[in-house]
Amino acid sequence: MHTLSDLMSTTPFYIAHRGSGDNWTEHTAEAYSQAIQNGAKAIEVSVSATSDGVLVCHHDLSTERMTGRNLQISEVTFEELGALRNDSRSWIGPKAPLEPIPRVKDVLDAHAATSVIFLEDKQGTNTAALLDLMDSYPNSKEHFVWKQTAGGKHLAEAKERGYKAWGYFVDDVQIRFADFADRFDYLGIYHGASDDEIKALVRYGKPVICWEIHTRWMRERVMALGVTGLMCSNYPYASGSTPISTRDNFASGVRAPGDLPWILAPTYQPTLQPEFSSISLNNEAGSSYTMGSMCPVTKDTYSLSFDMRWPMAVPEKSGSAGIAFGQADDRPYRPTVPATVAGYHLTVDRVGTIRLFAREAGTLDGQLLGEARSDAPRAGAWMRFRVDVSPQEITFTRLDGTVTSASARTSSHRGGYFGLTKNYQGKQPVEFRQVEVS
Repeated sequence: MHTLSDLMSTTPFYIAHRGSGDNWTEHTAEAYSQAIQNGAKAIEVSVSATSDGVLVCHHDLSTERMTGRNLQISEVTFEELGALRNDSRSWIGPKAPLEPIPRVKDVLDAHAATSVIFLEDKQGTNTAALLDLMDSYPNSKEHFVWKQTAGGKHLAEAKERGYKAWGYFVDDVQIRFADFADRFDYLGIYHGASDDEIKALVRYGKPVICWEIHTRWMRERVMALGVTGLMCSNYPYASGSTPISTRDNFASGVRAPGDLPWILAPTYQPTLQPEFSSISLNNEAGSSYTMGSMCPVTKDTYSLSFDMRWPMAVPEKSGSAGIAFGQADDRPYRPTVPATVAGYHLTVDRVGTIRLFAREAGTLDGQLLGEARSDAPRAGAWMRFRVDVSPQEITFTRLDGTVTSASARTSSHRGGYFGLTKNYQGKQPVEFRQVEVS
């Protein structure tokens, strides 16, 4: 059993944001249960009421974003909501199950006795009903936290009932701290806030919870600024520091924890193709996909292997694709823009030239360390590559067709994070499969 006292005694402490919406369909019974089964002591629940007064779990006031049907929750009955299903396939993958919108009471019945739950009345009209429901559970003050925007209403009602409260700052955060910070037991700030803003909130001397944490780099950044609570969208990954697997999970049709596109939005999520056990980087922009589920690689000597193909057409002119590796953390690494973190990238172009580059953080042009000529790629044909890394050398090999290999003496970047890259503008997708670490 986990209580609020237990949670706050841990540094850092973790809360599954929307039930860890990078991994399971947000604000569903399945998400909450899976997050808890995967070790989360606390979950976050957004609440709205239907027209017939049933409290349900849903972040938005409308159902459009998650279900495709634009219904205002306050204007429909719970029975009408029962016909809808939350759909996160564009974000989590094509095999993500469609999930119903759950009742708050059912979620609390399942988890109130054993977990900590942060509850927010999104409509702002259900204070008494939600507090009455919270009060109906034993030891409710040790399991529930009232959550609201720092400038929102209804804090007094929650405090009168004896609940701890978390107030989070969203807009013009720095200039409003003095107005609201003293009112709350715990303070919240968005991960996009500046370092100075986060430090200023920490100086109030109360536990600061930062949301939404998707990556380990986000975690390390805000902890270094004094944040002690992490509301994680990618709980199994962001709460850990070791690899989950040594090979990709593309065949499942569901994104593995820690695998993320360079921009954290469904528009930029590559397409998982379970029928090919592959992933397609098909955004028109130059893009990258961090393979966090397999990171960090901690061995001094290891190999990265992968298959790659252009399924429709080989890109024209200077287009290339490949793999980036050796990064010290999981910040996105794209060869087409200045590096956020130092590392290597291996590219394959339209005529089959393989090149290995090294880059320092902040630079665009990498240093060419080695190259090899191989067979020209053919549309639809898979190519197989292996990168062998040792403390003083990197060898890269193309294994299909005429075997081609080259080596470079280099020891500058030995971080354990890597990802897949599409290094050109254009609609021609590039696919990867059988990504392995050995």
